[in-house]
Amino acid sequence: MSLASRAFRFGVNMLAVDSSASWEGRARHVEQLGFDVLLVPDHLGIPSPWPALATAAAATERLRVGPFVLNAAFTNPVLLARDVATVDQLSDGRVELGLGTGYVKEEFEAAGIEFPTAGRRVDHLGDTVARVTSLLSAPEHTPRPVQGRVPLLLGGNGDRVLRMAAEHADIVGFTAARTGRKGDLEPLSATDFDERVAFARDAAGARSGDVEWNLLMQIVVVTDDPRRIAEENIAKWELPMSPEEFLDLPSVLIGSAADIAARLVELRKRTGISYLTVLEPVLEQFAPVIGLLRDIDR
Repeated sequence: MSLASRAFRFGVNMLAVDSSASWEGRARHVEQLGFDVLLVPDHLGIPSPWPALATAAAATERLRVGPFVLNAAFTNPVLLARDVATVDQLSDGRVELGLGTGYVKEEFEAAGIEFPTAGRRVDHLGDTVARVTSLLSAPEHTPRPVQGRVPLLLGGNGDRVLRMAAEHADIVGFTAARTGRKGDLEPLSATDFDERVAFARDAAGARSGDVEWNLLMQIVVVTDDPRRIAEENIAKWELPMSPEEFLDLPSVLIGSAADIAARLVELRKRTGISYLTVLEPVLEQFAPVIGLLRDIDR
């Protein structure tokens, strides 16, 4: 059965800010390459999301902006609602709010914040979602967002987060990875990933067709020799898998632009995933794929 219903949409996770001129120019370049959303992750050691997003929105015309994703444990829901509404006003209604539990223990320690159990972090994420969405929808809350509802993305891999996302979010973000004991991300096999998607779609029930499904791609390489690239990455990361298994990982796109586009079309048919996020270093490589997929959706 084909699940393809939504047109493709493309986001890019930006990782560094150096000067206002450079950042504004890069934001405009992202827009010119055909991306739909400029995103900033929430980790210590890289730029603070909201100032960077407001500046990017001011430098562009149609580009939507959002954190991908905010660590809910690092923010107060009342202050977060104020930030979201303010940047939504400054961007003329182009904000998308991404939230997650946070998973890097060292960042909690560096910030002087307790690192709770996974269950308590999910509880806190649920409380944050409920409070922020309530505030943003309340007529008496000021500042008011431009959008009647600021799109909410919840990202994760575990049952509770995916169920929460499926039931309450506008966008469900898959990581195609599980969190290891040391806070590192371990890639999911294609079989395990398909099970996660099926779980989330089942949890969404009647909402499934209204939800937008997103996947973060960790590796994108446009090449005529995918096996060589796979072997290099397996050696680099010391992964216990064959090149064929590596190339089949859901968060990996290696091949010609046409092959990658075909794989994403098949992914959309099989899972309903239509919103793809890539990392800033592969902007230029991924742009031809965007063009091919736009042609398919015309």
